[in-house]
Amino acid sequence: MSEKFRNSDGYQIIQKWMESKNMEPFGFQAETWYKYSRNYSGMVIAPTGFGKTFSAFLAVVIDFMNHPEQYKHGMKLLWITPLRALAKDIAKAMSEALEEIGLDWEVDVRNGDTPKDIRAKQTKKMPDILIITPESLHLLLAQKNHLNFFKNLQCIVVDEWHELLSSKRGVMTELALSRIFSYRKDLRIWGITATIGNLDQAMEVLIPYDLKKTKVVAKEKKKIEIHSVFPDDLEILPWAGHLGTKLADKIIPIILASNTTLVFTNTRSQAEMWYQVLLTVHPDFAGQIAIHHSSVDKDIRIWIEENLSSGYLKAVISTSSLDLGVDFKPVDTVIQVGSSKGIARFLQRAGRSGHSPFETSKIYFVPTHSLELIEVAALKEAVKQNRIEPREPLVLCYDVLLQFVMTLAVGMGFEEKETYQQIVGTHAFREVTPEDWNWILSFITVGGKLKNYEEYHKVVVEDGLYKVVSRRIAMLHRFNIGAIVSDSMMKVKFFSGGYVGMIEEYFISKLKKNDRFVLAGRVLEVSHIKEMTVFVRNSSGKAIVPSYLGGRLPLSSSLSGFLRQKLSESLDAKSSEKELKFLHPLLVSQQENSHIPKEDDFLVEKIKTREGFHLFMYPFEGRLLHEIMAALVAYRISKISPISFSMAMNDYGFELFSKLEIPVDDSNIQEILSKENLIKDVLSSVNSTEMARRKFRDIAVISGMVIRNYPGQQKNNKNLQSSAGLIFNVLEDYDPQNLLLKQAYAEVFFQQIDEARLAQAFNRIHDSRIIVKHSNAFTPLSFPIKVDSMRQSLSSEELSARILRLKTEAMKKRLRK
Repeated sequence: MSEKFRNSDGYQIIQKWMESKNMEPFGFQAETWYKYSRNYSGMVIAPTGFGKTFSAFLAVVIDFMNHPEQYKHGMKLLWITPLRALAKDIAKAMSEALEEIGLDWEVDVRNGDTPKDIRAKQTKKMPDILIITPESLHLLLAQKNHLNFFKNLQCIVVDEWHELLSSKRGVMTELALSRIFSYRKDLRIWGITATIGNLDQAMEVLIPYDLKKTKVVAKEKKKIEIHSVFPDDLEILPWAGHLGTKLADKIIPIILASNTTLVFTNTRSQAEMWYQVLLTVHPDFAGQIAIHHSSVDKDIRIWIEENLSSGYLKAVISTSSLDLGVDFKPVDTVIQVGSSKGIARFLQRAGRSGHSPFETSKIYFVPTHSLELIEVAALKEAVKQNRIEPREPLVLCYDVLLQFVMTLAVGMGFEEKETYQQIVGTHAFREVTPEDWNWILSFITVGGKLKNYEEYHKVVVEDGLYKVVSRRIAMLHRFNIGAIVSDSMMKVKFFSGGYVGMIEEYFISKLKKNDRFVLAGRVLEVSHIKEMTVFVRNSSGKAIVPSYLGGRLPLSSSLSGFLRQKLSESLDAKSSEKELKFLHPLLVSQQENSHIPKEDDFLVEKIKTREGFHLFMYPFEGRLLHEIMAALVAYRISKISPISFSMAMNDYGFELFSKLEIPVDDSNIQEILSKENLIKDVLSSVNSTEMARRKFRDIAVISGMVIRNYPGQQKNNKNLQSSAGLIFNVLEDYDPQNLLLKQAYAEVFFQQIDEARLAQAFNRIHDSRIIVKHSNAFTPLSFPIKVDSMRQSLSSEELSARILRLKTEAMKKRLRK
């Protein structure tokens, strides 16, 4: 930093303000301020709680105070954030700082929760700083006079860029930036991110323009304490789902000893269940704990966030809705229930505690079954080695591109050549050819090859400008801007009046009148259903915890690698890790009755029981990839002998079960697990056309081919799938080169099948020593997969009885052995 900048008015004012609060700038903050003053764009990488927001925000404030003549009336700083809750928190922190500094800048938030009158006021006169979500930014671009909003803009900051990077919302952000940058070539663009494995690429995706760029990386490190919650007894045959709630009596003392605790689960159904469990085990928590997830009513969520900040609440059970950088100062403890599925997600959640710079983040891991304790050892190793997963950016999302050009056409209209240059200037669409662009233009004007369908004739060309002239088309487009497509949500209201929250349609469709379910911590009874609203009354007693379609997170490849490593070392006499010591009897049982795979081993178990024949394999690649691998192995075995299988899987392995003997042994296992003809065999083993059809539903909604939201109503999931399915069939038959159809298959291969990771897994297996073990009883590794296979068809009482029988049988067989 130059002496001249250090002595500048702006820097001195901020320095004095920080001194008055007993603070001093961190090195990365001061470096960001200086680089900004030198007209750099860039990215700030710093741990949670160290003031990343102030690094970029105060850079603009200092620059204004040093060069007020360069700043005109209107919006000076546009702050893009992925979460609504985050926006409110940031606006409050900025407003308080500006008031204390003595700068009369206005800070405002614009998102789906912003009242209409506030939005109208902003449209007339933009605040100095606007905090916005990607969807609301696209809605701004859909306004006729949007150029006026950005004419005096100096800087765009994209907060939590790592969260947006690998999603279609990130692609929306790239496109919006490309348009605004075309209006303001002197714009500075900054990203704020946590540490990820591909920081250089992340910066290039955000700022692909010919600007001076820099990476500012904080030297400060966040201290993290990782604790395991151990059960009193170790079950040699573990099974998923039962252990977590049994540990409630160990969690309650942790909550009581802390100021405020965040309890993270991976799914909304888990969150609802844990809320009920904690209240049942410790009734005094009534009124002191709350539940927070995306289906809970907005007003309730806001109340929870405010009372988290004030310290009124003792604990909040949450999903990823509270993952990101919301600063709840009273939170000094985090509890993670079950696998976090990734290193970055685990660290992100840990960082919610001890949010101040020099506090230690404290996180407790609660296993849902004993084997998950190996994951704690893996996470500790990953943290020690500072290994974080990369976030891969998406490319060629034609559905998002179609939505974007429609947004421009609804707004000020767009010119063909100029807009094409902007679009290919982004990372996501740099491979778009002139032919692809002509297809896009043909599609929005005459529906491409669907020219006989009037509803796709949306855009007209007047004087070289592509624009929407129909008010109805413009209105419907604005209603449907966004890239988050989930199952249709139904409102849940009390029959007597009052709103509870939202529930997925597919769950409600399975309930009958008077059935009870849990939502927002309440036991509710179905009264009746009218259109997209479920009317309920308060109830009590046993109730169904909703299951949600969005509940399956993939296990990251980085974490699976550490899992294999830790399992390989697990019987090492020198191991001092508490988790591995605790699991020692289980691991010894696995070794004695089968095998503990080393890092260069691949374990296959053949188990014969009175039910039939079981084949287990353990790639440790996560449930989603195991679905594909199980189908592939089943297909290859069926070529040897025509056997039908039932399949089950967890994050560690998968099972193929048949009533007939499975023809797998040392003579053919190499062929069955061969890396040759991998994709050809995958295509034969899974219904890729049906998978693409399902993917196409979301693509059709995002691209506007199927309209989901109408004023006052939402198309239900069944109708959406039906409409999208009909279009898919037409395109398959008459327009196989359609870019949206190609995208559906690309998403199946690169996201659902994850072709690259699948190939990597089979290459690893090819280089491994394949070990086939035979047993007449389930092993510690196979048992949790077997239990998962029974879970769908048995009630909880039947499942418990069956598990007890299987354990008894296994014990008897071992004793005979």
